[in-house]
Amino acid sequence: MKRFELIVFDIDGTLTRSKLPPDAEMAGLLCQLMSKYTVAIISGANYKQFRSQILDSLPCSSEHMKNLYILPVDGTVFCYGDGWRCENDAPLSTKEKECIKTAFENIFEEVGLKKPRKTYGELIEDRGSQLNFSAFGQDAPIELKEKWDPDNEKRERMINVLKRSLPGFSMRIGGTTSIEVTKAGIDKAYGLKKLMERAGVSKEKILYVGDKLFKGGNDAPVLTLGIECRTVKNPEETKKIIMKLLK
Repeated sequence: MKRFELIVFDIDGTLTRSKLPPDAEMAGLLCQLMSKYTVAIISGANYKQFRSQILDSLPCSSEHMKNLYILPVDGTVFCYGDGWRCENDAPLSTKEKECIKTAFENIFEEVGLKKPRKTYGELIEDRGSQLNFSAFGQDAPIELKEKWDPDNEKRERMINVLKRSLPGFSMRIGGTTSIEVTKAGIDKAYGLKKLMERAGVSKEKILYVGDKLFKGGNDAPVLTLGIECRTVKNPEETKKIIMKLLK
C-alpha cells in the first residue's frame, strides 16, 4: 500500500454504526494507527457527540492522542492538541436557521412519504454552522434508522425538493436517516483544506476513508480535492483497511 502520513475517517457507517461508539476492536486499531500515523476524524456531528461517541471510547495513551485531530461539524469546528483546543467558525444566522426549518416543515408530504407517527428527540438539531435533520429524531433506535432508507433514495427525493426552497445552501446525505444543511461551500472539503494547512500535509500523503463517497453523500466533496479515497460499506471493511496500513 502507498505510504501515507495522514489517515482521515468519517464516523457513522465508517468507524461505527450510527451514533454508537466503536467496538473494542475498532478502538484498539485506532490507537495502534495513531502510533504510526497522524489520524483525523471528520463528521457532521457536533463536539459533544464526538466526545461521547469517539473520544470517551478510545483507550489510547496520551502520547498517541496527540496524533489525533477531530473536525466536528465538517471542520467548522477544528480541535487539536492537549485539552482539545477548538476553533469555531461563525454559526448560521437566526434568519438562515428559520429558513431551513421552514423548508423541512412539510417535507414528508412534499415527496409522498408517510410522516413517522413517533419521533425520538429533535427532528432538526442545531449544530451552529449546520442544521441536521433526522427523519425519526436524533435519538431514534439504530434498528429503526437502518431500515428506513438503506439505498438513500428517500433522502435524495427530499434534497431535490429542498434545493428549490433553499438557494445558497448545501444539502448532503449523512448518517442513516439524516440530511445536513450548511451554507454553500461548507462541507468536508472545506474542513480538510483547513486540516492540510494546519497539519502541513500535502494531498498526496492523505488517505480518506468513508461510506458516503457517492454523489450527494456527505463524503463526496472530498473527491474534489484529489485526495486518495477508499469507500467502505461498514466498520468491518474499515478495520481491514486499518490492518493493511498497520502492516
